[in-house]
Amino acid sequence: MQVDELLKPFPIKEFHPFPRALLGPGSHELIGPEALKIGFKKTLVMTSGLRGTDIVNKIVESMRYHGLEVVVYDKVESNPKDYNVMDAVSMYQDNSCDSFVSIGGGSSHDACKGARVSVAHDGRNVNEFEGFNMSENPKNPPHIAVSTTAGTGSETSWAYVITDTTTDPDNPHKYVAFDDASVTTLAIDDPVLYYDCPIDYTAQCGFDVLAHASEPYVSRLNFDPSLGNALHAIKLTSQHLRAAVWNGQDLEGRQGMMYAQYIAAQAFNSGGLGIIHSISHAVSAFYDTHHGLNNAVALPRVWAFNMPAIYHRFADIAEAMGIDTHGMTKPQAADAALAASIRLLRDVGIVEKFTDVTQDTYSKNRLGEGPTKFYENAKVITGDKEDVDRITNHVLGDACTPGNAKECTFETVRPVVDHCMNGDLDDLIS
Repeated sequence: MQVDELLKPFPIKEFHPFPRALLGPGSHELIGPEALKIGFKKTLVMTSGLRGTDIVNKIVESMRYHGLEVVVYDKVESNPKDYNVMDAVSMYQDNSCDSFVSIGGGSSHDACKGARVSVAHDGRNVNEFEGFNMSENPKNPPHIAVSTTAGTGSETSWAYVITDTTTDPDNPHKYVAFDDASVTTLAIDDPVLYYDCPIDYTAQCGFDVLAHASEPYVSRLNFDPSLGNALHAIKLTSQHLRAAVWNGQDLEGRQGMMYAQYIAAQAFNSGGLGIIHSISHAVSAFYDTHHGLNNAVALPRVWAFNMPAIYHRFADIAEAMGIDTHGMTKPQAADAALAASIRLLRDVGIVEKFTDVTQDTYSKNRLGEGPTKFYENAKVITGDKEDVDRITNHVLGDACTPGNAKECTFETVRPVVDHCMNGDLDDLIS
């Protein structure tokens, strides 16, 4: 069955499970006892290393203090690559591990989920599992996911995102694998661990949350159990993102974003996503740019694109963002929501179009970095016709696109992509 057939309106809609979770200040300190309770003995920790912090070392030492053996793979990259996953699988097998812990943001969690699926299938390449429930063995090694950012919600969802660099090295492909078998065993969200998250990274992750919340709220799936969480996550993001960005040790702001990202992931887990994410996946496939940054640039353009199909839902979003919509028509309220999203983007200091992204734009930028020749050569986002065309084609093949509120074709989506590359946000609200 094709992806579009799965997502088009259908009388039976599927609710996907969430893992057990510990949320709140100090929750990460319980990882040792929790791992023992689940049955961990020898664990592979997957992380980017979180260089500049002592988070990984503290958690690993805490696990060892409780008698667990720990092996560390700390080379997970932003937009995790297939080779990250397979290198971790080899380390897991070589060390006869029996469990996983991921520490970090969505990249660490996604790579770990992919590695678990591969391990459960005797080390088959992770790229074989692109799509919907492609794994055949439902029993994966247990997995505790410890989040250090308020962004993807990967510790909560049935999705993981991997960049395939090997099938066609000249055309990397970033895909979403949706698999109920990949859901973590335990999620740990501790806002204290977010304190070390850089300002720009915090802002970008926050727009990942806003995309996760808004897309299921307007999705053509129209999944009622997701709508309340989606709307509340929009409200929490509007209330707390600025404080989390500009005062990183503000516990209220950090905790507000912790809950926002957690319940936004619960919303899209069954409620679907749209072309904010499809555009983001395409741009990071070709340029290795940060997923949250990509979502931030795409979000206002995609909201403007989708609003004519579902004004009343965007009017609800306006109210959730704190706008007094009394006396406004639904289109007027929707326009106010769009303006509020642009104001938020500017307030937290995110770049406004992709061609403005350079190697110095943000602290974790990988533009023009290796390790493959493709990424070494991708030093500048050109935004020219060829660039817009290849990104548009990637969008149309993305698993998130069929859930978009408005029908997507090459002719309708290409102008949106072009505006993301080259357009002025003021054009959307003038």
